[in-house]
Amino acid sequence: MAAPAAAEDDAAGRKPTVVLIHGAFADGSSWNGVIERLERRGYPVFAPANPLRGLATDSAYIASVLDSVKGPIVLVGHSYGGAVISTAAAGNSRVRSLVYVSALMPDKGESGQSLAARFPSELATATKAVPYRAGGGVRGTDLYLKRDKLHRVFAADLPASTAKLLAVTQRPAATATFSEKAKVAAWRQIPSWFLVARQDKTINPRQERFEAKRAHSHTVEINSSHVAMIAHPQAVTDLIIKAATATGSARPSPAANPSGSRARAESRPADAAAAWVTAGAAALLLGGGALLVGRRRRRRPR
Repeated sequence: MAAPAAAEDDAAGRKPTVVLIHGAFADGSSWNGVIERLERRGYPVFAPANPLRGLATDSAYIASVLDSVKGPIVLVGHSYGGAVISTAAAGNSRVRSLVYVSALMPDKGESGQSLAARFPSELATATKAVPYRAGGGVRGTDLYLKRDKLHRVFAADLPASTAKLLAVTQRPAATATFSEKAKVAAWRQIPSWFLVARQDKTINPRQERFEAKRAHSHTVEINSSHVAMIAHPQAVTDLIIKAATATGSARPSPAANPSGSRARAESRPADAAAAWVTAGAAALLLGGGALLVGRRRRRRPR
């Protein structure tokens, strides 16, 4: 019954609900500037908490949140939140568009770890691991951004006072999250939009461009740090509205499904690999690295 309900909303001229999913080291308040602008334009908005415990767990939770939303949905993910929406949206016909803001966008069979092997960033030097205990004897390790590194690596274009507040209030991500492989990639069926942050030091902008190109996303680039939704809320809002209002030929074609089209990555030098391992799952979260080697097309004789 989901499809007819969405059609009724469209026929009545109602706007889709924009669901905003935050990434690691953040919470729903990171969307405040975007929420204000969307609501002024008449969009219903929801910014639920992302548990940050693991891709399967987090995406299942967000999928259940989507079930509570009536009518069509524009699903937006920042950073690790991009990986979550790529799984959570699978099979949900009411999700009309996916929007990625300086985000992870894994394909089926990829994990944070495998993406981290391609495009290096400064994140590996900016995190610390903290053991935690939970009920039932559960133990694990959380990652936090170092307070003295957060401004430079995470939010360089924000005032120092704002970065300090982000450091104090950050939510950690469990390291167990980043080794999990995505079992689906909703962006292969659902049209997507992508904002590339050119000054991102948490996710390498080359990774963002690679993901967007692979998914055939409608892409914009801005001069922003990793937290574009805080530093440049109007640019993020504009992209979301484009995704919400696109119809017919204005919607980019969803990506095809050939896994063999993935570009090869060069091996990391030994010193880079050592730094990656030392940082533990931090590098698995959002960074990763290597140069993509393009294939040259052979010319056919005329």
